[in-house]
Amino acid sequence: MNQKRNKHNAESVVEGDINLTPARGTWLQNEVSEETKELLEKDAKYFMHQSMSTPCLDVLQNCEGPHMISVSGKKYLDFHGNNVHQIGFSHPKLVARLTEQLQNLTFSTRRYTNETAIQFAEKLTSYTPKGLNRILLTPNGSSAIGIAIKLARAITGKHKVVSFWDSFHGASLDAISVGGEAVFQEYMGPLMPGVERIPPPITYRGIFEGNEDKALEYLQYVLEKDPGISAFLAETIRNTDVQIPSKKFWKAARELCTKHGVLLILDEIPIAFGRTGTMFAYELFDIEPDILCLGKGLGGGIIPQAAIVTREEYNKFGHISLGHYTHEKSPLGAMAGLTLLEVLEEENILQKVKEDEEFMRKALYKMHRKYSLIGDVRGVGLLWGIELVTNRTTKEKAIAEAEEIMYECLKQGLSFKVSKGNVLQLSPPLTITREELEKAFEILNSAFLKTNHIA
Repeated sequence: MNQKRNKHNAESVVEGDINLTPARGTWLQNEVSEETKELLEKDAKYFMHQSMSTPCLDVLQNCEGPHMISVSGKKYLDFHGNNVHQIGFSHPKLVARLTEQLQNLTFSTRRYTNETAIQFAEKLTSYTPKGLNRILLTPNGSSAIGIAIKLARAITGKHKVVSFWDSFHGASLDAISVGGEAVFQEYMGPLMPGVERIPPPITYRGIFEGNEDKALEYLQYVLEKDPGISAFLAETIRNTDVQIPSKKFWKAARELCTKHGVLLILDEIPIAFGRTGTMFAYELFDIEPDILCLGKGLGGGIIPQAAIVTREEYNKFGHISLGHYTHEKSPLGAMAGLTLLEVLEEENILQKVKEDEEFMRKALYKMHRKYSLIGDVRGVGLLWGIELVTNRTTKEKAIAEAEEIMYECLKQGLSFKVSKGNVLQLSPPLTITREELEKAFEILNSAFLKTNHIA
C-alpha cells in the first residue's frame, strides 16, 4: 500500500474519536485490568479495525438503566449509547415483552404478516400528522435512508438529492453518498451520482455562522437552478455535534421544497422518540416532512429496528420493491418498537425530558461561565454539545484538551462521545434520574478542574 493511502484525510481526523491519539494507549495501559487487556487483544485480533470503533475502550458484561458495567466491575454512566437508549438499557418491561415474544412467533416469513407488526404500525402512525401514515420497516437506519431515496425517485421521476455537508445519514454506500462526513468517504471512489451538498446553517463556526439567511439563500439557489432534484435530505437537528437550526429556517426550507416540487426527507434516526422533549424533532419547528426516517432507539436498545413513514398519496408503487428486507416485519423488532412507545407514554418521558432540559441548560451555562475552554454550549431536551476552544476569540479547536477531558471522565465513570474533534456530546438515557444527572456533572466539573481548565 502506498504512503498516500496510509494517511488519513485531514478532516476525518476531527470527525470523531478515530483511535490515533496517545491517550488511547495510556488508557489501555493504565486503566483496564489484565483480564480486560487479554479480551481486548482478542477483539483486536479477530474484528476488522475501523475508525471510531476499534480498538475498543473496555469489555462490557452488562448494561442496565443508564449504566454499562465492565467485566472488571467498573460502572459507567453512558451519555452516548449509540443513541439507542431512550428508555435506558434492559428496560424490564421490554425484556419481559421480548421474552414472551420469543416463546411465540419469532420470525415472519415474506408474504405473511403478524399481529405484532400491525399493532406497531398502528401505534407509530398514531403520533404522526394526519396523512403521514404509511410505513415500511427495515432492520437499520442506513436502509431506511435508502428506502427514502428510492421512494423519492419513484414519486418525482427525478434522481438528484440535496443534503448538507458534515451530515451523517448512515454507513452503507448510498447513505455515505448523501452524507457529508469525510471519514466515511475516504478510499470509496465513485459514490452515488446526483448528490448536491450545501453548507449547513451553523450558529457557532462555519462559513454561514450565525447567518441562516445565507444558508437558505444557498438552498434556494440550488433548487432554482437544478430542476432534476427529487429531495432535500437533512437531519432535523444534527446529532453529532448538536447543531440546531431555527424555526424560521425550517419553515422557510419547507416552503422552498413545496414550491419547487422537492420532497423533504427528515432523518431523525438518532433524535426521535423524546430526545428533544417531543416525540419527533420536527414538531419543535412546526413543519411536516414528506418522508420521515426513524431508527436506533426504535428498537429499545435491544433489537435493531428502523422505519420510514410517508404520506398516504405516495402509496402507489406496489409493483416495485422499495424495501425488500428479510426482517421487514420482524415480530421481535415490532414488539420492541411497540413497547418503546408504550414506555414513553406510561413513564411520562416527554414531560420529564423538558424538565431535565432546564437542569442541563443551567448546569452547562454555569460551566460555560466558569471554564474559558468552553467556547459554546448548545442543546435541546437531553441532547447537548459542549464545544471546546483554546481561544474564544479565534475559536481554535481544543482537540487535545477534549481527549484529555474525555479520558478523565472515563476514569471517573462517565462515558460520552467526542464529535468534530472538540465537541463533547452529551446524550444520556431519557430515563436517567436527577441524581444521576447531578453525578455526571460532578464528574464533568472534576475533569475540567483536574486538567487545569478553570478560567
